[in-house]
Amino acid sequence: MPRQTTFLKAGTHEPKWVVVDAANVPLGRLAARIATVLQGKHSPNWTPHAMSGDYVIVINAGQVALTGRKPEQKMRKTYSGHPGGLKHIPYGWMQEHRPIKLVEEAVRRMLPKTRLGRVMLSNLKVYEGAEHPHQAQQPVAL
Repeated sequence: MPRQTTFLKAGTHEPKWVVVDAANVPLGRLAARIATVLQGKHSPNWTPHAMSGDYVIVINAGQVALTGRKPEQKMRKTYSGHPGGLKHIPYGWMQEHRPIKLVEEAVRRMLPKTRLGRVMLSNLKVYEGAEHPHQAQQPVAL
């Protein structure tokens, strides 16, 4: 008799806390690994329709690596909706002034664009330095 696949029911998953050090790690590789853990695809009981991921704490976001000429060439585009409202911000400037936003946006773009994806993104905590206020949750290193 074939085995049946078991799915988690909503609310039965006990999420763990994971800490990731972003120092000198390329941004894309970091974001892909974080998105996998937030979705729960790293565990054998991943369920597509339920929250099965873990909480992720990213430290040292200010030291994330941008390879090649991305700091000068890659741009973050925002559009206000008005004529002439398109802004281009280089990733190098973002790395210096808004490193938390840089990591959050890279991870957000790798998550599903659904209600569940927004919940997954709320389980991401990013900090510019090496300190974080989540010691009580006893996070383990990824």
